[in-house]
Amino acid sequence: MGIVYVEGTVRGPTGKEQAVRFLVDSGATYSLLPEPIWKAIELKPKREHEFVLADGRTVRRRISECYIVLPQGEGHTPVVLGEPGDDEALLGVVTLEILGLVLDPFKRTLEPMRMLLV
Repeated sequence: MGIVYVEGTVRGPTGKEQAVRFLVDSGATYSLLPEPIWKAIELKPKREHEFVLADGRTVRRRISECYIVLPQGEGHTPVVLGEPGDDEALLGVVTLEILGLVLDPFKRTLEPMRMLLV
């Protein structure tokens, strides 16, 4: 699959906003904000989780929540608070599902998800 980016905005609890270029990562559970971004919008940690990286290592990261605005939709989402070395903003599948979006790997675009109410 090719690399897909999407431009968006994130907003923290105090109303501060920051423009963000997200790498759409359909293999990531949560979205991630690099440290300068989450600090600029004044996010505070709410909890911690362990994550397994692609190389098999396990890391602990703090989690918060923010409001995200993409051209395809907007809403509240959990986000991983990046640490030094976590340099790229990631858009994970939890955020995509919250916004009702799915990655089309052929067109390299975010598309509305087919919703089922069963």
